[in-house]
Amino acid sequence: MVKHIILWQLREDLTAEEKERVKREIKAGLEGLAGRIPGLVSIRVNVDGRLESSNADVMLDSTFTDEAALRAYAVHPEHVAVADTKVRPYTSLRTCLDYMFNDVK
Repeated sequence: MVKHIILWQLREDLTAEEKERVKREIKAGLEGLAGRIPGLVSIRVNVDGRLESSNADVMLDSTFTDEAALRAYAVHPEHVAVADTKVRPYTSLRTCLDYMFNDVK
């Protein structure tokens, strides 16, 4: 299994109201990919509960069956459409952590 975690900072020029709208649209757009992309096991976007100690505004936490599925997701037309319309225009910084893990409990 592969974990794909992204942290974004929203653009500073957005108003508080715009940031709230953007966060909801990012969440809806990315979580809407569940069940639509092969190899995507789970996807969750956290936009609530941010503490003042944070330096990111939005977190994507997703899991893929393997690295090939993650690579396919990156270029999948539905993912690219969400990224190009809901994420990239409104973010100023992106941090990514991808890692492999065993799903053995």
